[in-house]
Amino acid sequence: MFASRLDLLLIFIPVAVALDVLKADALLVFGASALAIIPLAGLLGRATEHLTCHVGAGIGSLLNASLGNAAELIIALVALREGLHDVVKASLTGSIIGNVLLVLGASMIAGGMKYERQRFNQTAAGLGSSLLVLAAVGLIIPALFHFTAADRGVRIEHELSLLISVVLFVIYCLSLAFSLKTHRHVFAGGSHDAGDLGGRPWSYRLSLGVLTAVAILIGVMSEVLVGAIEPAAHQLGLTQVFVGVILVALVGNAAEHSSAVLMAMKNKMDLALGIAVGSSMQIALFVAPVLVFASYAIGGHPLDLIFTPFEVAAVTMSVLILGFVSMDGESHWMEGVMLLGVYAMLAVAFYFLPA
Repeated sequence: MFASRLDLLLIFIPVAVALDVLKADALLVFGASALAIIPLAGLLGRATEHLTCHVGAGIGSLLNASLGNAAELIIALVALREGLHDVVKASLTGSIIGNVLLVLGASMIAGGMKYERQRFNQTAAGLGSSLLVLAAVGLIIPALFHFTAADRGVRIEHELSLLISVVLFVIYCLSLAFSLKTHRHVFAGGSHDAGDLGGRPWSYRLSLGVLTAVAILIGVMSEVLVGAIEPAAHQLGLTQVFVGVILVALVGNAAEHSSAVLMAMKNKMDLALGIAVGSSMQIALFVAPVLVFASYAIGGHPLDLIFTPFEVAAVTMSVLILGFVSMDGESHWMEGVMLLGVYAMLAVAFYFLPA
């Protein structure tokens, strides 16, 4: 079960719980809980892949699509319940730009160091890029409305965000039908083979048991993490936007980072690209709408999709860069350097962005 070096970080689960119970320094609690979530996210993804061996490729792909960002979704739901809307929206932005720039960039460098050129499916990459452009439009419209028609009132802005969320969610469902049903042959190169599971498949009960247990543990660790965000950010002199965009997004995506890099090093750039782009697409078209819907169920103040101008610009730039990088169907390490360079510049800008 424990096949990754990241699993060594599971020791931080009891450490984080103990620190939280003892009311230790918020920075220590935040660090321990963040380190605990990283291997849990990896185990969640691994259990989903093993479960796919028992339920079939179609349902398995649907599970991967739905649970691929479960860690980020759980963290965001806990933060949403605590009323940390800025952190929730910033984590969405951070997950999108982190997957497109950091994960894909690191994968291209890792694979490019072993192989001069790596090829991938242009059609699959093109669909992912197009859907992310659509997601960027979904982020831009509420922001434009806010800055040009704010006098209509907050209620209208919430209704606009809700309706746009419905549209994004419907498009996400149709994209699943496209990739899993009508054009399944186009995406055949993006599936895992038995060798990628690191040994014999787990039994159905073990896979389901691990999936359930890990989801519960992620929920517990998310409670601890979110409870320490505000005091820890204050101690470090960081804004909630920076914490959400960079730190929380890195924690939720760490397992995917390692998986994509490993696939690229095995010259499986289709898989690496699918992990990076697919995760960003799920965040924008699935996780964001679900969080908007959940905000109405939780009660209190509904979540809107009005992001700051800088967040909108960061997502738009990332998506456009992805389109340029993926249009030729091949990659090399220098393209990875460029993607990481853009991510570093955006991270520095978010750090200096005023609260």
